[in-house]
Amino acid sequence: MSKKYDEKFKNDALEYRKNHPELSVSAVCRNLGISLPTYYLWKKSAKENDGQVKHVGSGNYANDQEKEIAELKRELKNSQDALKILKKAMGILAKEEQ
Repeated sequence: MSKKYDEKFKNDALEYRKNHPELSVSAVCRNLGISLPTYYLWKKSAKENDGQVKHVGSGNYANDQEKEIAELKRELKNSQDALKILKKAMGILAKEEQ
């Protein structure tokens, strides 16, 4: 299961690296308990967004379209689950009639 980090932690991690140039990126990641790929993703995000890590937390969407897509996916999954249950129930009832 992946860990969730808030925006402040991400920006602080990048700042920590800047303030400790004597440490390797690996050492910084070990000290903070994050993986190298995670650090580099945050660094790339900060570079692309004027020095701030882009953060989309749980339940936060970049725009209304992404929110609507997530809601529709959730609704589709619920409908598919309900359909599976109904099919199983129909199979059980059909066996009982025979």
